[in-house]
Amino acid sequence: MELLCLEMDTIIRARPDPNLLYDDRVLQSLLTIEERFLPQCSYFKCVQKDIQPFMRRMVATWMLEVCEEQKCEEEVFPLAMNYLDRFLAVVPTRKCNLQLLGAVCMFLASKLKETRPLTAEKLCIYTDNSIRPQELLEWELVVLGKLKWNLAAVTPNDFIEHIMRKLPLPEDKLDLIRKHVQTFIALCATDFNFAMHPPSMIATGSVAAAICGLQLNSTNRSLWGDNLTELLAKITNTEVDGTAILLVICGDLLKACQEQIERVLMNNLREGRQQQQKQQQQEQGGPRSKALDDQDQSSTPTDVRDINL
Repeated sequence: MELLCLEMDTIIRARPDPNLLYDDRVLQSLLTIEERFLPQCSYFKCVQKDIQPFMRRMVATWMLEVCEEQKCEEEVFPLAMNYLDRFLAVVPTRKCNLQLLGAVCMFLASKLKETRPLTAEKLCIYTDNSIRPQELLEWELVVLGKLKWNLAAVTPNDFIEHIMRKLPLPEDKLDLIRKHVQTFIALCATDFNFAMHPPSMIATGSVAAAICGLQLNSTNRSLWGDNLTELLAKITNTEVDGTAILLVICGDLLKACQEQIERVLMNNLREGRQQQQKQQQQEQGGPRSKALDDQDQSSTPTDVRDINL
Protein backbone atom coordinates (compact mmCIF):
# COMPACT_ATOMS: atom_id res chain seq x y z
CA MET A 1 0.00 0.00 0.00
CA GLU A 2 1.39 3.42 -0.96
CA LEU A 3 0.49 6.48 1.10
CA LEU A 4 0.42 9.83 -0.64
CA CYS A 5 0.62 13.15 1.18
CA LEU A 6 -1.24 15.85 -0.71
CA GLU A 7 -1.55 19.47 0.31
CA MET A 8 -4.89 20.82 -0.79
CA ASP A 9 -7.48 23.35 0.27
CA THR A 10 -10.00 21.45 2.39
CA ILE A 11 -12.36 24.40 2.86
CA ILE A 12 -15.58 23.69 1.02
CA ARG A 13 -17.34 26.69 -0.51
CA ALA A 14 -20.91 26.77 -1.74
CA ARG A 15 -21.38 27.33 -5.46
CA PRO A 16 -23.96 29.78 -6.84
CA ASP A 17 -27.32 28.19 -7.50
CA PRO A 18 -28.50 29.15 -11.03
CA ASN A 19 -32.09 28.37 -10.06
CA LEU A 20 -31.94 31.25 -7.59
CA LEU A 21 -29.85 33.65 -9.63
CA TYR A 22 -31.97 33.45 -12.80
CA ASP A 23 -35.37 33.66 -11.12
CA ASP A 24 -36.55 37.29 -10.95
CA ARG A 25 -38.89 36.40 -8.08
CA VAL A 26 -35.86 35.99 -5.83
CA LEU A 27 -34.70 39.54 -6.58
CA GLN A 28 -38.20 40.88 -6.01
CA SER A 29 -38.41 39.09 -2.66
CA LEU A 30 -35.06 40.55 -1.59
CA LEU A 31 -36.24 44.05 -2.53
CA THR A 32 -39.48 43.53 -0.62
CA ILE A 33 -37.95 42.43 2.69
CA GLU A 34 -34.60 44.26 2.72
CA GLU A 35 -35.78 47.19 4.88
CA ARG A 36 -36.86 44.83 7.67
CA PHE A 37 -33.20 44.33 8.52
CA LEU A 38 -32.14 47.97 8.75
CA PRO A 39 -31.40 49.60 12.14
CA GLN A 40 -34.53 51.13 13.59
CA CYS A 41 -32.93 54.54 14.07
CA SER A 42 -29.71 56.53 13.87
CA TYR A 43 -28.71 55.18 17.26
CA PHE A 44 -25.94 57.68 18.03
CA LYS A 45 -28.63 60.36 18.36
CA CYS A 46 -31.31 58.53 20.31
CA VAL A 47 -29.90 55.36 21.96
CA GLN A 48 -26.14 55.36 22.51
CA LYS A 49 -24.66 57.78 25.04
CA ASP A 50 -21.28 56.12 25.71
CA ILE A 51 -20.35 55.11 22.14
CA GLN A 52 -19.30 57.55 19.43
CA PRO A 53 -19.16 57.05 15.62
CA PHE A 54 -15.34 56.90 15.56
CA MET A 55 -15.47 53.97 18.01
CA ARG A 56 -17.76 52.06 15.68
CA ARG A 57 -15.33 52.71 12.83
CA MET A 58 -12.39 51.40 14.89
CA VAL A 59 -14.24 48.21 15.78
CA ALA A 60 -15.48 47.76 12.19
CA THR A 61 -11.93 48.09 10.86
CA TRP A 62 -10.74 45.49 13.35
CA MET A 63 -13.58 43.14 12.40
CA LEU A 64 -12.73 43.52 8.71
CA GLU A 65 -9.07 42.70 9.39
CA VAL A 66 -10.05 39.57 11.34
CA CYS A 67 -12.37 38.39 8.55
CA GLU A 68 -9.69 38.99 5.93
CA GLU A 69 -6.97 37.23 7.91
CA GLN A 70 -9.24 34.24 8.52
CA LYS A 71 -10.26 34.25 4.83
CA CYS A 72 -13.93 34.33 5.68
CA GLU A 73 -16.64 34.39 3.04
CA GLU A 74 -17.28 37.89 1.70
CA GLU A 75 -20.76 37.90 3.25
CA VAL A 76 -19.52 37.41 6.82
CA PHE A 77 -18.28 40.94 7.52
CA PRO A 78 -21.31 42.89 6.13
CA LEU A 79 -23.65 40.50 7.93
CA ALA A 80 -21.74 40.92 11.22
CA MET A 81 -21.96 44.71 10.87
CA ASN A 82 -25.71 44.40 10.26
CA TYR A 83 -26.04 42.51 13.56
CA LEU A 84 -23.91 45.11 15.35
CA ASP A 85 -25.94 48.06 14.04
CA ARG A 86 -29.28 46.42 14.80
CA PHE A 87 -28.17 45.60 18.35
CA LEU A 88 -26.84 49.11 19.00
CA ALA A 89 -30.12 50.55 17.70
CA VAL A 90 -32.07 48.95 20.56
CA VAL A 91 -29.61 48.40 23.45
CA PRO A 92 -27.57 51.17 25.15
CA THR A 93 -24.06 49.70 25.31
CA ARG A 94 -20.94 50.72 27.22
CA LYS A 95 -17.85 51.43 25.15
CA CYS A 96 -15.88 48.81 27.10
CA ASN A 97 -18.22 46.15 25.66
CA LEU A 98 -18.04 47.28 22.03
CA GLN A 99 -15.23 44.95 20.97
CA LEU A 100 -16.96 42.06 22.72
CA LEU A 101 -20.12 42.86 20.76
CA GLY A 102 -18.13 42.94 17.51
CA ALA A 103 -16.61 39.54 18.26
CA VAL A 104 -20.04 38.07 19.02
CA CYS A 105 -21.46 39.45 15.74
CA MET A 106 -18.60 37.86 13.76
CA PHE A 107 -19.16 34.62 15.68
CA LEU A 108 -22.84 34.54 14.67
CA ALA A 109 -22.28 35.65 11.06
CA SER A 110 -19.60 33.01 10.49
CA LYS A 111 -21.93 30.32 11.84
CA LEU A 112 -24.52 31.33 9.26
CA LYS A 113 -22.19 31.73 6.25
CA GLU A 114 -19.09 29.61 6.84
CA THR A 115 -18.64 25.85 6.51
CA ARG A 116 -16.04 26.15 9.26
CA PRO A 117 -17.17 28.97 11.58
CA LEU A 118 -14.82 31.06 13.66
CA THR A 119 -14.36 29.63 17.15
CA ALA A 120 -14.88 31.53 20.39
CA GLU A 121 -11.31 30.79 21.45
CA LYS A 122 -9.84 32.18 18.22
CA LEU A 123 -11.91 35.37 18.45
CA CYS A 124 -10.76 35.89 22.04
CA ILE A 125 -7.15 35.66 20.87
CA TYR A 126 -7.84 38.44 18.34
CA THR A 127 -8.95 40.66 21.25
CA ASP A 128 -5.58 40.10 22.96
CA ASN A 129 -7.49 37.91 25.43
CA SER A 130 -9.34 40.93 26.79
CA ILE A 131 -12.49 38.77 26.79
CA ARG A 132 -13.05 35.16 27.79
CA PRO A 133 -14.77 32.49 25.67
CA GLN A 134 -17.46 32.02 28.32
CA GLU A 135 -18.16 35.76 28.25
CA LEU A 136 -18.52 35.64 24.45
CA LEU A 137 -20.93 32.71 24.65
CA GLU A 138 -23.05 34.48 27.25
CA TRP A 139 -23.25 37.59 25.10
CA GLU A 140 -24.16 35.45 22.12
CA LEU A 141 -27.46 34.62 23.78
CA VAL A 142 -28.04 38.27 24.66
CA VAL A 143 -27.50 39.38 21.05
CA LEU A 144 -29.68 36.58 19.69
CA GLY A 145 -32.48 37.62 22.03
CA LYS A 146 -32.30 41.29 21.07
CA LEU A 147 -32.24 40.38 17.36
CA LYS A 148 -35.18 38.03 18.00
CA TRP A 149 -33.14 35.21 16.41
CA ASN A 150 -33.73 36.85 13.04
CA LEU A 151 -30.26 36.31 11.58
CA ALA A 152 -30.95 35.70 7.88
CA ALA A 153 -30.58 39.40 7.09
CA VAL A 154 -30.45 40.78 3.56
CA THR A 155 -27.06 42.35 2.81
CA PRO A 156 -25.69 44.15 -0.28
CA ASN A 157 -23.82 40.96 -1.25
CA ASP A 158 -27.15 39.24 -1.90
CA PHE A 159 -27.80 41.62 -4.81
CA ILE A 160 -24.43 41.45 -6.57
CA GLU A 161 -25.07 38.50 -8.89
CA HIS A 162 -28.65 39.55 -9.61
CA ILE A 163 -27.48 43.00 -10.73
CA MET A 164 -24.39 41.89 -12.65
CA ARG A 165 -26.21 39.30 -14.74
CA LYS A 166 -28.61 41.98 -16.00
CA LEU A 167 -25.82 44.28 -17.18
CA PRO A 168 -23.93 44.00 -20.50
CA LEU A 169 -20.56 43.25 -18.87
CA PRO A 170 -17.61 41.49 -20.54
CA GLU A 171 -17.30 37.87 -19.42
CA ASP A 172 -13.56 38.09 -18.89
CA LYS A 173 -13.99 40.98 -16.45
CA LEU A 174 -16.71 39.54 -14.21
CA ASP A 175 -14.38 38.23 -11.49
CA LEU A 176 -12.50 41.53 -11.34
CA ILE A 177 -15.74 43.54 -11.18
CA ARG A 178 -17.10 41.26 -8.47
CA LYS A 179 -13.97 41.71 -6.37
CA HIS A 180 -14.13 45.49 -6.68
CA VAL A 181 -17.83 45.51 -5.77
CA GLN A 182 -17.18 43.40 -2.66
CA THR A 183 -14.41 45.78 -1.63
CA PHE A 184 -16.73 48.79 -1.96
CA ILE A 185 -19.43 47.02 0.07
CA ALA A 186 -16.93 46.25 2.84
CA LEU A 187 -15.85 49.91 2.88
CA CYS A 188 -19.48 50.98 3.17
CA ALA A 189 -19.99 48.62 6.10
CA THR A 190 -17.20 50.36 8.04
CA ASP A 191 -18.83 53.77 7.55
CA PHE A 192 -21.90 54.57 9.66
CA ASN A 193 -23.21 56.94 6.97
CA PHE A 194 -24.28 53.86 4.98
CA ALA A 195 -25.90 52.00 7.90
CA MET A 196 -29.38 53.33 7.12
CA HIS A 197 -29.11 52.84 3.33
CA PRO A 198 -31.07 49.91 1.82
CA PRO A 199 -28.71 47.05 0.86
CA SER A 200 -29.90 47.20 -2.78
CA MET A 201 -28.82 50.85 -3.03
CA ILE A 202 -25.36 50.09 -1.60
CA ALA A 203 -25.01 47.16 -4.00
CA THR A 204 -26.02 49.17 -7.08
CA GLY A 205 -23.84 52.10 -6.05
CA SER A 206 -20.90 49.73 -5.56
CA VAL A 207 -21.47 48.13 -8.97
CA ALA A 208 -21.60 51.55 -10.63
CA ALA A 209 -18.45 52.68 -8.81
CA ALA A 210 -16.65 49.48 -9.85
CA ILE A 211 -17.65 49.87 -13.50
CA CYS A 212 -16.56 53.50 -13.59
CA GLY A 213 -13.36 52.78 -11.67
CA LEU A 214 -12.38 50.04 -14.11
CA GLN A 215 -13.37 52.32 -17.02
CA LEU A 216 -15.63 49.66 -18.51
CA ASN A 217 -18.09 52.39 -19.43
CA SER A 218 -15.62 53.70 -22.01
CA THR A 219 -16.15 50.67 -24.26
CA ASN A 220 -19.92 50.24 -23.92
CA ARG A 221 -22.30 53.13 -24.61
CA SER A 222 -25.07 51.55 -22.50
CA LEU A 223 -22.82 51.87 -19.42
CA TRP A 224 -22.20 55.59 -19.86
CA GLY A 225 -23.23 58.00 -17.09
CA ASP A 226 -27.01 58.40 -16.91
CA ASN A 227 -27.58 55.28 -19.03
CA LEU A 228 -25.94 53.12 -16.35
CA THR A 229 -27.80 54.90 -13.54
CA GLU A 230 -31.15 54.43 -15.27
CA LEU A 231 -30.42 50.78 -15.99
CA LEU A 232 -29.50 50.11 -12.35
CA ALA A 233 -32.62 51.95 -11.16
CA LYS A 234 -34.79 49.70 -13.33
CA ILE A 235 -33.08 46.54 -12.05
CA THR A 236 -33.63 47.34 -8.38
CA ASN A 237 -37.19 48.64 -8.76
CA THR A 238 -38.80 45.84 -10.74
CA GLU A 239 -41.86 45.76 -8.48
CA VAL A 240 -42.52 49.50 -8.58
CA ASP A 241 -44.33 51.41 -11.31
CA GLY A 242 -41.51 52.49 -13.60
CA THR A 243 -42.59 56.05 -14.36
CA ALA A 244 -40.09 58.60 -15.62
CA ILE A 245 -40.28 60.64 -12.39
CA LEU A 246 -39.59 57.57 -10.27
CA LEU A 247 -36.58 56.64 -12.40
CA VAL A 248 -35.19 60.14 -12.04
CA ILE A 249 -35.57 60.01 -8.25
CA CYS A 250 -34.05 56.53 -8.01
CA GLY A 251 -31.29 57.52 -10.41
CA ASP A 252 -30.41 60.56 -8.31
CA LEU A 253 -30.29 58.45 -5.15
CA LEU A 254 -28.09 55.82 -6.80
CA LYS A 255 -25.79 58.48 -8.21
CA ALA A 256 -25.46 60.12 -4.80
CA CYS A 257 -24.74 56.73 -3.24
CA GLN A 258 -22.09 55.99 -5.88
CA GLU A 259 -20.42 59.36 -5.29
CA GLN A 260 -20.48 58.78 -1.53
CA ILE A 261 -18.85 55.37 -1.99
CA GLU A 262 -16.16 56.90 -4.18
CA ARG A 263 -15.48 59.58 -1.52
CA VAL A 264 -15.05 56.91 1.14
CA LEU A 265 -12.61 55.07 -1.12
CA MET A 266 -10.61 58.24 -1.81
CA ASN A 267 -10.43 59.03 1.92
CA ASN A 268 -9.16 55.53 2.67
CA LEU A 269 -6.57 55.75 -0.10
CA ARG A 270 -5.46 59.18 1.12
CA GLU A 271 -5.05 57.91 4.69
CA GLY A 272 -3.07 54.92 3.39
CA ARG A 273 -0.73 57.16 1.42
CA GLN A 274 -0.20 59.48 4.38
CA GLN A 275 0.61 56.55 6.62
CA GLN A 276 3.05 55.17 4.05
CA GLN A 277 4.78 58.56 3.69
CA LYS A 278 5.03 58.85 7.46
CA GLN A 279 6.65 55.43 7.69
CA GLN A 280 9.16 56.36 4.96
CA GLN A 281 10.05 59.60 6.74
CA GLN A 282 10.56 57.74 10.00
CA GLU A 283 12.83 55.19 8.31
CA GLN A 284 14.91 57.96 6.77
CA GLY A 285 14.98 60.01 9.95
CA GLY A 286 16.57 57.37 12.16
CA PRO A 287 15.27 56.09 15.52
CA ARG A 288 11.71 56.91 16.40
CA SER A 289 11.01 59.07 19.40
CA LYS A 290 8.73 57.93 22.18
CA ALA A 291 6.24 60.70 21.31
CA LEU A 292 5.97 59.38 17.73
CA ASP A 293 5.54 55.85 19.00
CA ASP A 294 2.66 56.93 21.22
CA GLN A 295 1.10 58.94 18.40
CA ASP A 296 1.31 56.18 15.80
CA GLN A 297 0.08 53.28 17.89
CA SER A 298 -2.39 51.11 16.03
CA SER A 299 -5.98 52.20 16.63
CA THR A 300 -7.34 48.87 17.75
CA PRO A 301 -10.72 48.45 19.43
CA THR A 302 -8.85 47.56 22.62
CA ASP A 303 -7.99 51.27 22.84
CA VAL A 304 -11.71 52.03 23.12
CA ARG A 305 -11.70 50.46 26.59
CA ASP A 306 -9.38 53.21 27.87
CA ILE A 307 -10.96 56.27 26.29
CA ASN A 308 -12.20 58.90 28.73
CA LEU A 309 -14.64 61.34 27.18
